[in-house]
Amino acid sequence: MDRPKKKKRKPGAPREHRNPLAYAVNKRDISTLDMVREAIAHKQVMLAYQPVVQASNTKRPAFYEGLVRVLDETGRIIPAKDFMGAVEDSELGRQLDMLALELGLQALAEQPSLRLSINMSARSIGYAPWMDCLQRGLTRAATIPERLIFEISEKSVVQVPEIVQGFMEELQIKGMSFALDDYGSGLTTLSVFRDFDFDIVKLDGSYSRNIASDAANQILASAVAAIAERFDMHSVASRIESPADAAVMADLGFDCLQGFAFGAPTISPPWKARKDGKSAA
Repeated sequence: MDRPKKKKRKPGAPREHRNPLAYAVNKRDISTLDMVREAIAHKQVMLAYQPVVQASNTKRPAFYEGLVRVLDETGRIIPAKDFMGAVEDSELGRQLDMLALELGLQALAEQPSLRLSINMSARSIGYAPWMDCLQRGLTRAATIPERLIFEISEKSVVQVPEIVQGFMEELQIKGMSFALDDYGSGLTTLSVFRDFDFDIVKLDGSYSRNIASDAANQILASAVAAIAERFDMHSVASRIESPADAAVMADLGFDCLQGFAFGAPTISPPWKARKDGKSAA
């Protein structure tokens, strides 16, 4: 029996044009890459600072997190969630990591009382410009190592565990701290507590939203806080948006809280406002 002949594909639009969703995603990513490339070229990269407060005294920040931002061509401040997915595995992603570190180290040098966390990934360790920036920055003031915290996601940690372990050990000897970021956001494993000597664990914000009325998330969050205590780690509940959720997280045993309930990320943190006020006076 003769098989029917396979129809030849008609010439026409590229494959992504025939799939509207793929085409839209591709166009969006290209546009995002261009925006980030222009921001880096014109030094339109900055940090937005968000306080991480003590659960026992929410008026007092334990430290700040420095979150990378870029300006688009209209001057709008674009948060990392709108561009990092498109650039994180590219050279642009590594350049952004380095610029965020550079800005954070500069802030620590200028503000002797500031304690600051900066996001990094395992890819940063193998990026020579990032490592050079770190080594230079740590020498700018004797207290910088003890005031700098690196936040690394569990996903990044497990990509190259031996490299991350060695990096952490080397810098913890110098007084630096490390936070396990976004814990519980994906396929979570308890072995990360056993295999890595983190100083801080930050529970993913998906557990915090409306936790005051979510019994299941209360159980899970309580377990993470208890594990952190047993491993002598500080625990941080992130993305806290209401007083009720903040109260529950504090009752569950979290040491620190972070979220819009205590302050949105801002490019004009209190120390900059004070400095501007003095210079204007």
